[in-house]
Amino acid sequence: MAPARREVPAQREELVARPVDARIAALAEAQHGVVSRGQLLALGLTSSAIGRRTQSGRLHALHRGVYAVGHPRLSRRGHWMGAVLACGPGAVLSHAAAAALWDLRPSAAVKIDVAVPTAGGRSQRALRVHRLPTLRADEVTAHHGIPATTPSRTILDLAATLDRRGLERLLDRAEELRLFDLAALDALLRAHAADRGASRLGHALRTHAAGSTLTRSELEERFLALCAAAGLTRPRVNHPIGAFTADFLFEAARVVVETDGWTHHRTRRAFEHDRRRDATLLRAGYRTLRFTHRQIEREPRAVAATLGAALSP
Repeated sequence: MAPARREVPAQREELVARPVDARIAALAEAQHGVVSRGQLLALGLTSSAIGRRTQSGRLHALHRGVYAVGHPRLSRRGHWMGAVLACGPGAVLSHAAAAALWDLRPSAAVKIDVAVPTAGGRSQRALRVHRLPTLRADEVTAHHGIPATTPSRTILDLAATLDRRGLERLLDRAEELRLFDLAALDALLRAHAADRGASRLGHALRTHAAGSTLTRSELEERFLALCAAAGLTRPRVNHPIGAFTADFLFEAARVVVETDGWTHHRTRRAFEHDRRRDATLLRAGYRTLRFTHRQIEREPRAVAATLGAALSP
């Protein structure tokens, strides 16, 4: 009988490590590909074992004490989760990063926003750490498994820096996604009356009907800005009229405005569809005005004058 094969130390370590690596992989899968040093230690790894896995490429350092598992390529959610783990217990995604997580507002920020208790959090180059002593337990949750401020708290935090229109669009987007919670926002305003964004958010809630001016393009935004600059009544945006949806509706005057970009209206089919639509609306008592991107951008005074004449009683 052949003598039993003796395992070298490296082989024995590999056999012992397999169950641990399986648990690491499961944890990383639940956390968008990242784990923290504290979690690895809790799973039974030693500091030297973590070091060996880093050297061999099984772990890749992302932040201090945070690793990508298997490979360094992470999704956006992986980077968000890594940022939260890097800031320690109680940390949550916040501000612009939280708004992007909830799909409330896109963010191209280089740094990831994380909120932490006053005494917590560690400053890191790729992170923007917000120490929020007023953050309450009912203002944090998890979305896609990532700890984050609730939509309402995210709106309150962003209200401190957004301009009026930006805040209105944020409220409109929350309404569209069914994340708009008036009761929660009112409660936040009462609890955080001294916060920077509270007064601005309160004013927006009093004066703006959420969802009423949700635009779909930069061209529509330019048109709304033109109306505001000319002192014209703010129209309803993307408002249904029968089988159609009007880009803008000045309801009292029964005037519909369509903002036409050349890219979307340069075919014969689109041209004829627009004319049939205008005729149908006219029969229903609505007058349609059409302005091009070039007119809105380069001839705003002429557009405003035409609108003013159409809206006059």
